[in-house]
Amino acid sequence: MQFAVWPSMNDPWSETLAIARHAEATGWDGVYYADHFMPNAADVSAPVSECWTTLAALAAAVPRIRIGPLVTGNTYRHPAVLAKMAATVDNISGGRLVLGLGAGWQENEHRAYGIEFSTVKGRLDRLEEACEVITSLFANRRTTFEGRYYRLEDAPLEPKPVQQPVPLLIGGGGERRTLRIAARYANEWNTWGTPEVLANKGRILDRHCEELGRDPRTIRRSAQALLVMSDDPAALERVGRAGFPVLGGSAADLRAAVERYAEAGVNELIIPGFGLGRTLEEKLGALDRFNEQVMIRVSRE
Repeated sequence: MQFAVWPSMNDPWSETLAIARHAEATGWDGVYYADHFMPNAADVSAPVSECWTTLAALAAAVPRIRIGPLVTGNTYRHPAVLAKMAATVDNISGGRLVLGLGAGWQENEHRAYGIEFSTVKGRLDRLEEACEVITSLFANRRTTFEGRYYRLEDAPLEPKPVQQPVPLLIGGGGERRTLRIAARYANEWNTWGTPEVLANKGRILDRHCEELGRDPRTIRRSAQALLVMSDDPAALERVGRAGFPVLGGSAADLRAAVERYAEAGVNELIIPGFGLGRTLEEKLGALDRFNEQVMIRVSRE
């Protein structure tokens, strides 16, 4: 099992950098960043940093660990432009990028910025075409593509990324379309969920792979859950009201939960920063306690 951190997009750059550098120095495996432009709330005044410029800065400032968007909203950038951005960040990092990509879901930022939102089907159709465009640009000297939504004519992509291929991570749990797109194109797949959810959706992903003639073991799986370093029932209930899966309880409870994720086929567990505390010191302290009480113990057992 690998472990990664996911700093909040609402944090100032200085805190994001401090969390990423601390994670790298203390043995974590990766750092991810969300791709949004504003909060998904009635009050959109909270600060939100842009994903890909942040990733480029992390690529240059933080060594060793993997970095990536969790996940890029496909509707926000033409896939050829995104491929160019990804290749550049992969080169800056020396080959450590994970290209997370999803259909896009947050309606309010589409409306505010004048970006077409489309239907679920329309967004998934675009995602599928984008996967084909990006993988072709990474692999080939020139790409010509004629789709319903995207068109490329003898398009180059130089310099190529360091990694061949850059791991393409598809984010989302839609069982009919998203998991089939992942089965066709992804090197990695990610979704929110409990171990039970991950196990069930993983079996569906496996079936899609088998129908497409692909070995499902070639796709890494990752998941995220809010971390509560407390066995106080009130604290667990308070965090759980957000509707996301929660990792909480005693150190033994946390280790058992991580083992259940591993048994469900999860290769990487991602810890969001927005459940760790209010101050930088609280966030780093929670990450350190999880590292010492769970990560190190799990790796030894």
